[in-house]
Amino acid sequence: MNRAIRIILILSIAFIAGCYYDNEERLYPKQSSPCDDTIVTFSGTVTQILQPCLSCHATSSTAGGGYFLQNYSDVQKYVISGQLMNSLNHIGGHDMPLGGGKLLDCEIAQIQKWIDNKSPNN
Repeated sequence: MNRAIRIILILSIAFIAGCYYDNEERLYPKQSSPCDDTIVTFSGTVTQILQPCLSCHATSSTAGGGYFLQNYSDVQKYVISGQLMNSLNHIGGHDMPLGGGKLLDCEIAQIQKWIDNKSPNN
């Protein structure tokens, strides 16, 4: 076999061996962690979910749009008006987090469950 044929054969084998089809489900299996919304509390669940929001909505000097989410009474105002869930669900033009995607569906469901339970201060 001459040299050119050997090179072509080696390159062909390398090319074929290097080709495979990635399967996203196989490479990145989805972790099936169920959303636990059985025990949702303000102090244990809601404040943890809203913690990143405090970088913009904590004090008068940082409160984006004048919305405060630092404590229960602050959050309760937006629960009663419906603004909290509208913002988290990206309804009505005040989509939060600003410039970002929605919270995880589980987190939104947990806050909704807390609201459905009459949003207790627990």
